[in-house]
This record gives sequence, structure tokens and C-alpha cells, in this order.
Amino acid sequence: MKLLQFYFDPISPYTALAFERLPEALAGLSYEVEYRPVLFAGLLHAVGQKGPAEIAPKRDWTYRQVAWLAHQLQLPMDLPARHPFNPLPLLRLALACQAADRTPNRLVVEKLFHYVWRSAGADANDAARLEALQQELAPLRDPASEEVKQQLREATEQALEQGVFGVPTVAVDGKLFWGLDSLPMLAAYLKGDPWFASGAWESAVASRPRVLRRH
Repeated sequence: MKLLQFYFDPISPYTALAFERLPEALAGLSYEVEYRPVLFAGLLHAVGQKGPAEIAPKRDWTYRQVAWLAHQLQLPMDLPARHPFNPLPLLRLALACQAADRTPNRLVVEKLFHYVWRSAGADANDAARLEALQQELAPLRDPASEEVKQQLREATEQALEQGVFGVPTVAVDGKLFWGLDSLPMLAAYLKGDPWFASGAWESAVASRPRVLRRH
């Protein structure tokens, strides 16, 4: 059985779709998933990249593409009233629902995604809604505690150390599969596609020049 680490932030619609799609994409395979909350904005800041919603044409395309993907996959999806929004309360709540040495289970993560992306366009940062969600999930720890805040910071830093640069990312056997559209590639790896043992994974980047940086 393979252990998959699913890095997520509920601010990302692509991650919400990947979360819903994952069981079907990996049907028939033996695996276990750890759901790992990380702050997407922290990843972007660390790698010096703007989020899709910070670039007007990309923002418009993202919303249109997400609407199309949800339609194509036959998954319900509603844009929240404000996007981007502050995901920190939701990320901390996810962590607080488990002991400090454990990751949130799928049910908790599902409730977070549905809270944002299946709420008829409600505001994800509405205080009353957040309070109701917290009461429903009944966390074991205080989401606003310094312990939980530090845990999220460390989780994001650890993700960066592993090479995670965006969400959704699934890590398995030291390999990173980024994006909703990487799920077929992930499934192929788990099925033992010989491409991965051929050296093609490594050679695809081994001879490439170093990343260029603008000044």
C-alpha cells in the first residue's frame, strides 16, 4: 500500500476538484492518504510567484476554466462571494480537529471544501458561518491557539522543503504530482507504468539549464 500526501488549501478551486476526483482517479489501487493543510499564499511568497487571482486575465480564465471543469466532471461548484479570501481560519480548524501528531481525516477536509465551494456563493470568511462550522466539527484543540498556528507554519515550511510549490500536490515515494490534471499521471505511477522506471522522470529535467531569474 502506497502512502500519499495530499497538500491542500481550501482557497484553491482546483484542489477542491482534485479532492473530489481522487477516489475515482485511483479506483482499484491500494493506497492511503494523508491530508496536509498548507498556506498556498506562503508557498507563492516563498517561490516569488503571484496567485492566479492577482493577475486579472489569469483570474478571469481561472474562474471560467474551473466552471467548465466542474461541469465536465459533473461536480457541483459555487464560487464564494469573495475570492481570494483569508483561508487561515479553515486551515487552522482542519489541524485543530486532530491531535498535534495527526493529520485531518477526509471527512473534515470534505466539510471544509464543501463549506467554501458548495455554499451557493456564501462568504467563506463570514464570522457566523465560521462559528457554525467550528461547532459542527467540534475540534479537539483551539484553532486560534499558538500551537495550531505554529503547526500550520511548520507544515508549510516542510512542504516547501520537499519541493511543493502549489496546490493541489500529491507526494508519493519522493515524487510530486501537481495539479488536477496530474491525477492520471499519478494513477499511472501507482499502477507501475514502466515509463517511471525507465529514467524518463529524471532525464526530463536533468539536462535543463538552471531556472532563469529576472532582475
